[in-house]
Amino acid sequence: MSFTTNATIASFGGKLLKLSHEAKSTNCTMGLNLYLPPQAEKGKVPVLFYLSGLTCTGDNCAEKGFFQHKASEKGIAVVYPDTSPRGLNVEGEDESYDFGTGAGFYVDATREPWNKGYNMYSYITSELPSALFDAFSDKLDADRVSLTGHSMGGHGALTIFLRNPGKYKSCSAFAPIANPINAPWGQKAFKGYFGEEDKGKWKEHDATELVKKWPKEQTLDLLIDVGTGDNFYKQGQLLPENFVDAAKEAGVADKVKLRFQPDYDHSYYFMASFADEHVEYAAKFLEA
Repeated sequence: MSFTTNATIASFGGKLLKLSHEAKSTNCTMGLNLYLPPQAEKGKVPVLFYLSGLTCTGDNCAEKGFFQHKASEKGIAVVYPDTSPRGLNVEGEDESYDFGTGAGFYVDATREPWNKGYNMYSYITSELPSALFDAFSDKLDADRVSLTGHSMGGHGALTIFLRNPGKYKSCSAFAPIANPINAPWGQKAFKGYFGEEDKGKWKEHDATELVKKWPKEQTLDLLIDVGTGDNFYKQGQLLPENFVDAAKEAGVADKVKLRFQPDYDHSYYFMASFADEHVEYAAKFLEA
């Protein structure tokens, strides 16, 4: 699958590519950003997928998250995908910020009409990486891949990591929706994409439920940052404590590092403040 390069931007010694391609899983043209550090000019580099939150595109973190700074130093490529299909003209997809366009929740919808393109789980775990590793086979190392994400994207990173033991080298999250089946954002999305009755499918995309089933023989090491000034945390949208409690129940609580960062909110000011640390964290595993 070929990509169209819409812009090439110098950034911290490397290149940020603004790409687009035709995706079968989402049934539309998908945009994304790919940061290639300077080390990619000499050979394959490991890859960090950053999954964005509600309302975002692949541009937001690439322009405001400052991941390129430490990624350039460590020699790590960063992929910034979009958060949903665009322009499918599904009735209701643009009625609210937290469902439909910009709010794919990294699931494969089973309920019509959303199942005709709202398949972000398949896109992120299969179609997009396959296309990237084919198109950039001389620059990206398909065997060294990690995940991170923010808010809805933190939910995506955690659930994709926990659903695929051994596939990714590491996972971290900023203010993730850690227990969506018990949070208003998650309940709205899952009701729409899966239907109100299919609670089993809801649990398949809930990190708090998934960590309970983590195989003991697999390594688990997670970093989660949440700001104490985050209004969405205060409103019960994130529920990181529920995730930690579930990890304790599963006997893996010592492998989950939850850090509460004093006064930080839910914005990219928070993200940018700890971006270097999350890239450093991923680098430990990608370079091992």
